[in-house]
Amino acid sequence: QVQLVESGGGLVQAGGSLRLACAASGRAGSGRTLSSYVMAWFRQAPGKERDFVAGISLSGGTRYADSVKGRFTISRDNPKNTVYLQMNSLKPDDAAVYYCAARPFVVSEGREEYDCWGQGTQVAVSS
Repeated sequence: QVQLVESGGGLVQAGGSLRLACAASGRAGSGRTLSSYVMAWFRQAPGKERDFVAGISLSGGTRYADSVKGRFTISRDNPKNTVYLQMNSLKPDDAAVYYCAARPFVVSEGREEYDCWGQGTQVAVSS
């Protein structure tokens, strides 16, 4: 498995931007790096379920939740073993803990399909 560590969360005013990062590291000698995994971002607001935000395939294809299309961009830098989520035009409804997740083969919007998760990073948006 790969270990995931998110960073970049914080407090931002509505309309502002943040860039989240997810750094991946594999067990030494395992050969597992970011390039072996489909990556995704999920978010969970208090009292709500953990929802799919964006995903990126091994070849760089992307998928987004309707609520963030046109505002968020997911990207991956395999040599740096890092996945990013650029979030623009943030709204109060975007406030949540954002989680990075990894799985093999194909992007899925189901959180139950991912068995590797980071610890999360908090995003707060003031109105």
